[in-house]
Amino acid sequence: MLTEVKNQIRVMALSTKYSLMREMLNKVTFISNVFFMILNNASFIIQWLILFSLKEDLGGFTLKEVILLWGVAASTFGISRFFFSSAFKLSDTITNGKLDAFLVLPKDVLLSVITTDVSVSALGDMIYGYIMLIVYGITVENFITFTILTICGGLIVVSISVIFSSLSFYIVKADLVSDTANSLMTNFATYPDTIFKGITKMILYTIVPVGISVYLPVRTIIKFNVYNFFIIVVLCIVLMTIAYMVFNRGLKKYSSSNLMISRV
Repeated sequence: MLTEVKNQIRVMALSTKYSLMREMLNKVTFISNVFFMILNNASFIIQWLILFSLKEDLGGFTLKEVILLWGVAASTFGISRFFFSSAFKLSDTITNGKLDAFLVLPKDVLLSVITTDVSVSALGDMIYGYIMLIVYGITVENFITFTILTICGGLIVVSISVIFSSLSFYIVKADLVSDTANSLMTNFATYPDTIFKGITKMILYTIVPVGISVYLPVRTIIKFNVYNFFIIVVLCIVLMTIAYMVFNRGLKKYSSSNLMISRV
């Protein structure tokens, strides 16, 4: 069992490595994509500078804490889209019968599908996340906490995408559900959770768990709490397990499109 897991991780790492090497063939485009993503993220800080020049805090968050929030959100989504870019196209892959090429490979189908490509611009998100951590005030402790929790956050985002995308095994136009969930995860992540109330906040900690992938990690980095730390790690493992089970259960209902496509 352990050997199989190690082999799957090795295959996943190689897939990411070769996808990255393919993207780096054009170094100018590669560097431009990374740089402009960092620049794009940085531009949004301007609106917060203007807002905080008018008001001291927003829902208890100061400018310094919002900078950390942006860092966690950027790095979390960077990790999810850099290493598992194809997870966000999974619904289309299922609906259009593009899983055929992965079914014949001696590898785990889900891992093979979601690691088949990388998003170069997402590398800019990850770098930007650490830049924001430096601006916030980096220490050895919060660097380690930041790294572990953003990895967990990224895996949570991927798991949610896989769960909603797997609905495509059962219903038509399930891509609308997965796209909406992915958009909500992205759009709400850069705002303090204290501005949301009632049912909206409940949804952000359950159905669309931005609270677990971004908000709780931010609070844990600001003031380390072992209980919160383990909640994030445990929920990350639980959601990954659910995503894996939901996908493989749905895979039994998959209808081949007989596409003659092969992968190496």
